[in-house]
Amino acid sequence: MISGLTPEQALWFLPIVLPVSFYSAYTDLSRMKIRNHAVMALVAGFAVLGLFALPFEDYAWRWTHLVVVLIVGILGNAAGLFGAGDAKFAAAAAPFIALSDLTALMYLFSGCLITGYLAHRIVRASPLRNLAPDWESWTSGRRFPMGLPLGMTLSLYCLLPFIG
Repeated sequence: MISGLTPEQALWFLPIVLPVSFYSAYTDLSRMKIRNHAVMALVAGFAVLGLFALPFEDYAWRWTHLVVVLIVGILGNAAGLFGAGDAKFAAAAAPFIALSDLTALMYLFSGCLITGYLAHRIVRASPLRNLAPDWESWTSGRRFPMGLPLGMTLSLYCLLPFIG
């Protein structure tokens, strides 16, 4: 499934990907915001760790992933399809993803989106909601905290090389 990320590369990326993904999911669930400092930490993490994890040519080309996803994200945000934090997180995550894995990533994201949406809506409608009663995502109407599936997708992408 995932062929463009080796276990060795994933080991370099996981120390930044996991905490930033969890933090971004948490802040989006609790405040309906993905914080700029989290996005910048992801970019800085790739800037440093990518130099050790990837051949230099791959490292350099992956910066174009950030630019392309950021442009698409800005347009999607302007069209009201998703929030600015979601667009920034996706752009910051893009360099971690090998272009050869794009199709697999879309399947992974689809699964994370469906799982995250269903889990959020089920918990929101259940007594489990009382475990975090002040979370803004419970009362955000139709809005959904995309930081949850985005963070899940990036984390699982970096964990999948260890499974197969």
